[in-house]
Amino acid sequence: MSTTTAILCAFGVYLLLMIGIGVWCMKKTTGADDYFLGGRGLSGPVAALSAQASDMSGWLLMGLPGSVYALGTGQAWIAVGLGLGTIANWLIIAKPLRAYTIVANNSMTLPEFFGNRYHDKKKILLGISSVIIVVFFLVYTASALASGGKLFNTVFGIDYHVALFIGAAVILIYTFMGGFLAVCTTDFVQGTLMLIALLVVPIVAWGFVSGDFSALLTQSGVNSEHYMSLMYNGDHPITPIEIISNLAWGLGYCGMPHILVRFMAIKNEKELRKSSVIAIVWVIISLTLAVAIGVIGRAYLLPAILGETAGAPSAESVFIQMIQETFTNKINLPFIGGIFICGILAAIMSTADSQLLVCSSSVSADIYQDIFKPEATDKEVLNVGRITTIVVAALAFIIAWNPNSSVMALVSDAWAGLGSAFGPLVVMSLFWKRTNLPGAIAGLLSGALTVIIWDYIPLIGGQTPYVATGLYSLVVGFIISLLFIIVVSLITKAPEEVGLPSCITFTVKMSPSSFRTYNSISRSVIYEFSEFTFSVTT
Repeated sequence: MSTTTAILCAFGVYLLLMIGIGVWCMKKTTGADDYFLGGRGLSGPVAALSAQASDMSGWLLMGLPGSVYALGTGQAWIAVGLGLGTIANWLIIAKPLRAYTIVANNSMTLPEFFGNRYHDKKKILLGISSVIIVVFFLVYTASALASGGKLFNTVFGIDYHVALFIGAAVILIYTFMGGFLAVCTTDFVQGTLMLIALLVVPIVAWGFVSGDFSALLTQSGVNSEHYMSLMYNGDHPITPIEIISNLAWGLGYCGMPHILVRFMAIKNEKELRKSSVIAIVWVIISLTLAVAIGVIGRAYLLPAILGETAGAPSAESVFIQMIQETFTNKINLPFIGGIFICGILAAIMSTADSQLLVCSSSVSADIYQDIFKPEATDKEVLNVGRITTIVVAALAFIIAWNPNSSVMALVSDAWAGLGSAFGPLVVMSLFWKRTNLPGAIAGLLSGALTVIIWDYIPLIGGQTPYVATGLYSLVVGFIISLLFIIVVSLITKAPEEVGLPSCITFTVKMSPSSFRTYNSISRSVIYEFSEFTFSVTT
């Protein structure tokens, strides 16, 4: 069996498994609540790996290692920021968000939560937040599809556009069929595969590095001392603005709808605690090893220097090249190498499917049902959601059509926009009772618009503020959004009901077949659960 055939077989097995999961989950998806939130029945491990796999995307295995490969460990400040952001998100945001979305009329989406939290009867907040999600997630989904296209192109030599279509089609199929349950189940498999690939490949590759490592780095054309220092970005000392910008990536976590929805869907507090431990350990290990891949790859892949040697692929392909060199040239196990390359595909797919689903839920549940057709049946909303999934995938496909598009740039723009618009409002919604509807609207609009202006409008000597200052737009957008929320809330009328109702929780033992959670606010049964929980206004 040839190397290409072996890798193709590995890809085929993996892709068929993903589609099979979609078919299985489709049988369990009977309504909109199942399609968008999985009936709030996620277990701890599934929720943890689903959240982290959907978060990291192809950036973890292509973007981050590529940046470190090209410029050195100074690029690891982004990993530090993301690690701290992940820890804070699970320990501070997850528990109250899960509880409050149930109290807020069993909200299934982030826009719906905002609308219920601030008693937005005119649906203004709901509409604005839904549009923001669709706009920025189109860019985010495009980045994932572009990663998939580049992966197939690099590994198999397939035309980028053909590769783009293959990846998009598989993601669309299982997301369309199985919705949230399919996405989370595939994410669990994908997150596990990503971790295994991250653990095995750099360790095995390190065993084949011969000679003095510092000398090998010098041979690759870098100053080894600078390259291995967190205080250098390439050949120049890293600046405070660069460090702040990289660390600021962590701020984005509290505003990412595709991550926050996992908190909302976890079965109970016990599973939530389990999820937080698994997720934090996973992200620390994964980010550390992703940085190591970039460093080891610089010495391991000599004499080729990615992105510099004529005919060599880009630096973002360092992980792919390490796998091929190790499991094709050094060890004749191409099928195993193919499985590890599938780890990159897993990272890409686990993000794209989540983004498709969030866009779908925003359009069908938040815009179609809540704004235009409140009387829509559950089945009708489900069908609109599936149609929206197709439309969003098609639009993202168009955005990703340019083979020269930078995965890192696309992810950066989308992350900043979502983090600036939603991050401050999520925090204020959970922890500041004085926040009101005008403040919430002001925060959303100011955060999103700041990012667009900062990154795309040439205001300073014909340059955008980002180019002129080097400061990541998320820093500016987050601060401005937070200030607008606070100032506008204070100068306008205080909410009639200050904050969210407090929750009194107690458990009643019942037979497994009959227990359900009851929401006293909406006077309705919400979902099957292992505890009988009353939420009452006090």
